[in-house]
Amino acid sequence: MATRTDITSSRTRVAPELRAWRNALFVIFIVSGLFLSSWVSRVPGVRDSLHLPTDVVGLILLGVSVGAIIGLVVAPPLQARVGTKRGIAIVVVAASLGLAVVGLGAAVLNSFPVVVLGLALLGLGNGAVDVMMNVSAAAVEKRIGRTIMPFMHACFSVGTVAGAAIGAGCAALGISVFWHFAVMAVVCIAAGAIAVRYIPNTQDVVDRDAAAQASLDSFGDPAIAAAPRRRTFRETITSQLTVWADWRLVLIGVVMLGMAFTEGSANDWIALASVDGHGLSNAGGALVLDVFVAAMTVGRVAGGPVVDRIGRVWAIRLTAALGVAGLLLFILMPVPWAYVIGVVLWGLGASLGFPLGMSAAADDEQNATARVSAVAMIGYLAFLAGPPIIGFLGQQFGILNALYVVLVLLVAAFVCAPALRHREPKAGTAAQRRPA
Repeated sequence: MATRTDITSSRTRVAPELRAWRNALFVIFIVSGLFLSSWVSRVPGVRDSLHLPTDVVGLILLGVSVGAIIGLVVAPPLQARVGTKRGIAIVVVAASLGLAVVGLGAAVLNSFPVVVLGLALLGLGNGAVDVMMNVSAAAVEKRIGRTIMPFMHACFSVGTVAGAAIGAGCAALGISVFWHFAVMAVVCIAAGAIAVRYIPNTQDVVDRDAAAQASLDSFGDPAIAAAPRRRTFRETITSQLTVWADWRLVLIGVVMLGMAFTEGSANDWIALASVDGHGLSNAGGALVLDVFVAAMTVGRVAGGPVVDRIGRVWAIRLTAALGVAGLLLFILMPVPWAYVIGVVLWGLGASLGFPLGMSAAADDEQNATARVSAVAMIGYLAFLAGPPIIGFLGQQFGILNALYVVLVLLVAAFVCAPALRHREPKAGTAAQRRPA
């Protein structure tokens, strides 16, 4: 059994490689945000190019989410087949090419089917890279011994903000959707190609298989690295199905559902709720959305040290409680200062659920990829189902009253938070014991 001194020495020896691995994943998270927000920022331009009615725009937006869910299913067998490094490279290229195809179909060919094809490819690549980068992030987090997953997701937020800003600038300057998307595709592919060089290429980066574990623990030292055993396709599919029998994973999924619904409902409805419910102008509603996004980003940047100090369980309970308080202020208080404070608390409340759910799903080192895929699917289903549910309830009871369903899901996340407790590390790994 490795002693604490051995582990500390091992960490010192591999620290530069771990830093490179971590920084490479920062880039991949930013890239994921970039190609997704590049598309979203130019939806009006694509609509105008194809002369689409609003209901059809809604359908193609739904198509991106459906493609992403397919990507979540595809990711584990693809990763088992080609490895983490090559898998991330493939799906980043797929998503980037999908973005370029959307630009080609909208601005050059004026073809609705080509745009739909591009969006399906973009969604599939985005869903698949979401699984692979989160599994790899959980692995490097274990080896560094500090909580870094929230900051990884903050990098995604930075990518979305940057992509939206670039998109707004291109629209203001009258730059064609084709050239905008084509250049962004090249940038994302180039950044991804450079970053993946520093990510280990195990088929499951936290597999219990001894060879795979040795490959990771000796990452950066080819003299002692061992080649991981690749799972068969049948083993991969079986692992994807059997993980659902784990009650802990189901409870993690409940937390993910509540937090993803909390985040998605704000992104989709907070601006409209501010206008219709609190009487703000359209510009004021957009500003309220900016406050929410800024608060959520701050929560993710600052979240790692907080989690290391109080543990995942209390971090989720704290943020869920903040979210409940924020929602009540936003729904019930018509005074501007009160509902703006509510939006800040709402953003902080939504900040840690998704990244900590990913980390917790990857704690079981035997089927990390399948487990992350499962909980990510629950999160994406929340993003998918949230807009129509809130819209239907808002039509019947008013948009502010419709937000009570978010409050109920936050309470459920609070109750199920113990499922995210850190599991004890296996003997001989580099993971540190951290608070629950």
